[in-house]
Amino acid sequence: MIPASFDYSAPESLADAIAALGGDAEEIKVLAGGQSLIPVLKLRLAAPTLIVDIGKIDDLRGISDAGDALVIGALTTHDEVANSSVVAEHAAVLGKAAQTVADPQVRHRGTLGGALVHADPAGDLPAPILALDAELVIAGAGGERTVSAADFFEDLFTTVVAEDEILTQIRIPKHTGWGGHYEKFTRVAQQWSIVAVAAAVKADGGTISEAKIGLTNMGSTALRATVVEQALVGQPATAEAVKAACAAAAEGTNPPSDTNGDADYRRHLAGVLTGRAVLAAAAGG
Repeated sequence: MIPASFDYSAPESLADAIAALGGDAEEIKVLAGGQSLIPVLKLRLAAPTLIVDIGKIDDLRGISDAGDALVIGALTTHDEVANSSVVAEHAAVLGKAAQTVADPQVRHRGTLGGALVHADPAGDLPAPILALDAELVIAGAGGERTVSAADFFEDLFTTVVAEDEILTQIRIPKHTGWGGHYEKFTRVAQQWSIVAVAAAVKADGGTISEAKIGLTNMGSTALRATVVEQALVGQPATAEAVKAACAAAAEGTNPPSDTNGDADYRRHLAGVLTGRAVLAAAAGG
């Protein structure tokens, strides 16, 4: 299907992009990598009157070390995140998750910021961002604000980013020395996750001292498995102990039922996949 007609703007600075968003167009959409927005436009699930393409704003690209945190520009591609040695060292689970996104073509075009603002609960990147306690920097006409990942995702395809704002950066506290793993279950290659688990685990001498778990497609947004996180602390990194702690992974979730499986099936998968992810992360990812 062909998208409905729209006007197009390609500003080269953040200030110009924000000004464009504050214009008098009836409905405006921001275009980053386009891997989420373009299919929606082609299906006419959205029909904006203006597209603001931020792809020329180079200040929104790149990965940098800010001392106690990594700073990732919103236009940084999935491929750049997946292959970054800095991400692998300090935020391993994010790099592992980025490696599973779709196919090479999508990973080279799609952007981290675009995926997060799209906020698909079956998308692979919200869960590790949530698990790593990231902060997201949002800019608008009123200035800049920083929001925790826990407060960023509001509902299905909905975030706190207003229509006249742009996500500019993702700041991730360094998890140096933590193992990370992303365990994803699909029926066919390159499918959206039926269920997936992002696990960041710190283990000392074979004992888990800290764990952070994010769940994909177990509700209308990515979720934290806080019950499991608490249960894992002080446990040996053995299959038996981890399986027992991860049995409650689906507690407090509200997974969907669809052609890929009903809610009970997803709850079962969540426990199994969480155990696998935690064991792999505790072993160094």
